[in-house]
Amino acid sequence: MPEEKPPLTGRAQADPRARRSLAALQQALLDLVLDKELGQITVADVTKRAGLNRSTFYDHFPDVHALAESACAAMFDGLVAAAPKLGPYVVARSEPPVETTRLFAHVAEHAHLYRALLGPDGSARLQDHLRHRMTVAIHVSGQHTSPDDGGSTHVDDPADIPHDVPAAFVAGALLSVAADWVRRGCPGTPEELSAAVWPLMVGASP
Repeated sequence: MPEEKPPLTGRAQADPRARRSLAALQQALLDLVLDKELGQITVADVTKRAGLNRSTFYDHFPDVHALAESACAAMFDGLVAAAPKLGPYVVARSEPPVETTRLFAHVAEHAHLYRALLGPDGSARLQDHLRHRMTVAIHVSGQHTSPDDGGSTHVDDPADIPHDVPAAFVAGALLSVAADWVRRGCPGTPEELSAAVWPLMVGASP
């Protein structure tokens, strides 16, 4: 049987020290990828930056690519979890919600990492994770009926949802647009891209 892969966000650890090590490794990778291509980053680079030894690295990940998947997934999940539930009423807006612009700004800020992981030699596993996380968030927003509560976010979204074709369609389209944009060097601004995408998202809404 093939070896079971650890979760994208790293092996679950009850030990606070292990969680700190995991966070340090993920942050070290995010720092390093700002200056070096992902394929050029070594385990030694990561452990030196994180102030940890190689055995600690291998307690969590088999290689740098797996760490990159984990760091990107954790970062993206945090972004989505903090976003407010917009509700179906948002499609009546003529302007895109700020959350759409924030998504593209986040991708641009970490363009080197997303370019490597969303490209042809990237991670299908990560791409599936991002697409699923967005599908869940879009579905949950579509069920949300309290536009004025101001404090409801996606932090407690379920792990899975019923089959939701519009949510899956919009999530896949957003990820595809982001991947194409970052591959081209992020031309224009996140605001401009968000404005171009918004009418298409509204058209896909039930």
